[in-house]
Amino acid sequence: MRESLKFPNGFLWGTSTSAYQIEGGIENNDWLKVYPAGLACDHYNRYEEDFDLMKKLNQNAYRFSIEWSRIEPEEGKFNKKEIERYFKISQSLKSRGIEIMVTLHHFTLPVWLAKIGGFSNIKSIFYFSRFAKKIFLEYQNSVDFWITFNEPLIYASKGYLEGAWPPQKKNLILFLKVLKNQIASHKKIYQDFHNTKSNAKVGIAKNNIYFEPANRKSPLDKFSVFLARYFWNEYFLNRIGNRLDFIGLNYYFHNKIKFPFLKRNENKVVSDVGWEVYPEGIYYVLKGLRRYNLPIYITENGLADEKDKLRTNFIKDHLFWIHKAIQEGVDARGYFHWSLMDNFEWEKGFDPKFGLVEIDYKTLERKPRQSAFYYAQVCKNNSFIK
Repeated sequence: MRESLKFPNGFLWGTSTSAYQIEGGIENNDWLKVYPAGLACDHYNRYEEDFDLMKKLNQNAYRFSIEWSRIEPEEGKFNKKEIERYFKISQSLKSRGIEIMVTLHHFTLPVWLAKIGGFSNIKSIFYFSRFAKKIFLEYQNSVDFWITFNEPLIYASKGYLEGAWPPQKKNLILFLKVLKNQIASHKKIYQDFHNTKSNAKVGIAKNNIYFEPANRKSPLDKFSVFLARYFWNEYFLNRIGNRLDFIGLNYYFHNKIKFPFLKRNENKVVSDVGWEVYPEGIYYVLKGLRRYNLPIYITENGLADEKDKLRTNFIKDHLFWIHKAIQEGVDARGYFHWSLMDNFEWEKGFDPKFGLVEIDYKTLERKPRQSAFYYAQVCKNNSFIK
């Protein structure tokens, strides 16, 4: 007989998106010239339709980002029309009984800030915390959870080590400056929000990887894993210390490490973009976060799967390991699948299909995939059949 695995009462079931990837029509943005998203999914004009769909799919929570370049297109000048628009979005979600998690920085910058070095410039701490405080004062009564940074190490490494993302640099010193300024920004924003509203819930969305030694008997492989875990999974969290009300976990990757830092994954199952599907890893990553003694929300977890062959089992298998971690004392309180809909996947463009909802980019028609209906039943029942 198949077993029904139930989640704690009040568990949040939702999806995540980011503004640049779905809204369309974003200008004054550092990605525009290098990787233009164009109309994207036109969520800017179709958010009511998208929220109706979300409600039909039984979701009770939604994570989205507020596009800084819309709100502050010029330094110090805030756009009232765009502030009002995001307020309407928040009210639209609230009217449907959907809890709101807002991301303040999801990889993009206004052009005026990018021109002076973005987060590699120490002035970014002042600029970002000023923007954050403005947003907080406008929406504090609507938003339930605040994420300062999405995947700070991904952002810093892609833009300042690999050179794949704006500003397309390869400079270790700038990379370290960006991390330092992100940490300082988070601390300041956390303090500002709590000074204004003591019960504010402020966290980050941290991309943690399940590292394991390629050879469990090799001291060198084990040492490599120790260093990788410390720097990638723990360093940022340790530096912001007690200035967190919860931890957001984005889980996508499992790396088997051979000394010094060589990947030796088996890749038995991979997504359309070649990422290994390894559900068990989320269990170990969650167990690793338990040491911080904070509530955890899985703020992203998903895969590129255009034909929807893997997604239902992907969700089921990850939820099995999340449930196991909860049973063993991990305080996980919500799951946000990436993503609600197909979207602009950064430097990979529109080809990868991460959505529960398929987007026809010619007509912009929304069409839920079969996996969306499976996830809708999980959301409705707060449980799933093993």
